[in-house]
Amino acid sequence: MSHSQSGTAWRPGPRELRGAGVVRLMQALGVPSYEELVRVSVAEPGRYWDTVMRECGIAWDEPPKGYVDLARGPEFPSWFPGGRLNWVNTIYAWARNPETAGQRAVVVEHEDGGVDALSYAELESRVRDFAAGLARRGVKQGDRIGLLMENGIEATISLLAIVHLGALAVPLFSGFGVDAIVARLAAAEARMVIASTGFFRRARRVDVQSALREAWRQLPRLEHVVWKRAEGEAAQDPRDLDWRETAAEAAGQGAAAVSVIPDAPFMVIYTSGTTGKPKGVVHVHGSFPIKIAHDSLVHFDVKPGDVYCWPADMGWIAGTLVLGSALLRGATLVCYDGAPDHPDWSRMSRLVERHGVTHFGSAPTLIRGMASHESLALAGDRSTVRLLITAGEGIAPEHFVWFQDRFGDGTAPVINYTGGTEVSGALLASVPIRPIPPSGFNTISPGVAADVVDASGRSVTGEVGELAIRAPFVGMTHSFWRDDERYLDTYWRTVPGLWVHGDLALRTPEGHFFMMGRSDDTLKVAGKRLGPAEVEEVVLELVDVAEAAAIGVDDAEKGQKLVVFVVARPDCAATPEQLQAAVAEHVGRRLGKPFRPGRVHVIRQLPKTRSSKIMRRVIRSAYCGLPTGDMSSLDNPDAIDEVRAAAP
Repeated sequence: MSHSQSGTAWRPGPRELRGAGVVRLMQALGVPSYEELVRVSVAEPGRYWDTVMRECGIAWDEPPKGYVDLARGPEFPSWFPGGRLNWVNTIYAWARNPETAGQRAVVVEHEDGGVDALSYAELESRVRDFAAGLARRGVKQGDRIGLLMENGIEATISLLAIVHLGALAVPLFSGFGVDAIVARLAAAEARMVIASTGFFRRARRVDVQSALREAWRQLPRLEHVVWKRAEGEAAQDPRDLDWRETAAEAAGQGAAAVSVIPDAPFMVIYTSGTTGKPKGVVHVHGSFPIKIAHDSLVHFDVKPGDVYCWPADMGWIAGTLVLGSALLRGATLVCYDGAPDHPDWSRMSRLVERHGVTHFGSAPTLIRGMASHESLALAGDRSTVRLLITAGEGIAPEHFVWFQDRFGDGTAPVINYTGGTEVSGALLASVPIRPIPPSGFNTISPGVAADVVDASGRSVTGEVGELAIRAPFVGMTHSFWRDDERYLDTYWRTVPGLWVHGDLALRTPEGHFFMMGRSDDTLKVAGKRLGPAEVEEVVLELVDVAEAAAIGVDDAEKGQKLVVFVVARPDCAATPEQLQAAVAEHVGRRLGKPFRPGRVHVIRQLPKTRSSKIMRRVIRSAYCGLPTGDMSSLDNPDAIDEVRAAAP
């Protein structure tokens, strides 16, 4: 149960201490404690990852002859030299095992309530058929193929078919405008896109194809778009292909998955930087999937037959991460393609009840929404849930504990999970066999030599520092697509010899970790460094505040002054002026007078990505009258106008 006052949200019980996946990994390694497992993972990585791959059933065509080749330096490791694989074969193994072939692999619940499902055997068959259809259209190893689809069976098949052929998926967010689509597909030199013409959100059809067709006019290399069409839709261009026809025209003719070296890429996924054009993060067969299978075993405790639901957009890294977390481990992946509050806030709990979900993941923004509508949010039976996950942004302690004790029943741990597009899975996370602090992380992810360091690279405890990694690690990007220099500038040249991730973190003397915001969002008020998350957590203690964002603005007297944006709760009775005063007074009292906000603005909405991350960089730029940079991942452009209107 909750012990938030004493600093621990959750403590493990016999179920976790005896049966968790990480315990089985400890036994396989022959280590007596979790602390020894972490030590071995960094000191003896070859032995560690060899054991992990056996425990996770990673399927190799030719076993590797070593752990890593660092001939190009630590910045450019070659993982598992001498081996050959295609990571779809690890998923196919469940289809070829008589005990699991008939188990549900993918279940999709549509917003209108319809449900479709595939067994593992059916999934392999349909991936092979679709891959054969793509091959007939000329797709081959190394080709870049855009993927612009809502979560579901077709998106899962499409991604795995691209991987099966040794081609590279280029995921695209369904909310991208024309310029964002052109920038990514042109940079990747994509020859084909697999796309939905549209999807339903809150019972309204959202058009996708208009922007893609307009972008196509600027993409001379793009030969075809394979459209997943709605009923009655017809081709509009001679180069249009139909998703169902492509899958059917070579049914039963699929070849084996293309066998590749571990360094062979399978995905180029673009992520916005604080400046400049989006970065094309490259992930390879012998790194990303192995890291995801590892994290699913160690952090999420996923076992064959579990039912895993973490609604995620296929346009972001979470889409592939969630797919891999379930299917690489022989679990059932439950997808949902609609709005999480449609037709009302009971949707997620009823999804859990209908499908017997054992693992449920959610962004903090969704957790806050459910907590604000508790009676509806808890309407469905959630007794099957064994583990909860939150990721994507910081979460306030009260919402962390609510998720654990109210959405869960206090017996399911909440695994906080942080990494990023460039690192595949977790740098910091929790394991279910250790006490978990509210909002925090109880471990570095094994296999990652993570540290919290000061500006010189010295380890620090009890103060905010940079999250850094001291050695190459499985899961790290292979580089940026055709841009090694930018990759080196971004991660390796801030403190020579260290991967500096761009996140602020705090390590406590007890060995817990807390994320304190992006280091480029750092506030420095009167010479004191302050993470925006520290301010936002304090602001969210006020019952009238639903959301908060803190930024630093240049100030002649203090260097920077603190400016806070808040969104009031729907039932807030205070006037905007009263709420502004309450926020300023509360922050000054909790953090000290030097940190009292210079200004507080009450607005209707904060600028966010589709995955619900608050875009502080965009807020700061808009407020200060600076160029806002890459806005392709912004989900609610109207929010920018409110921020600009609030500027002095």
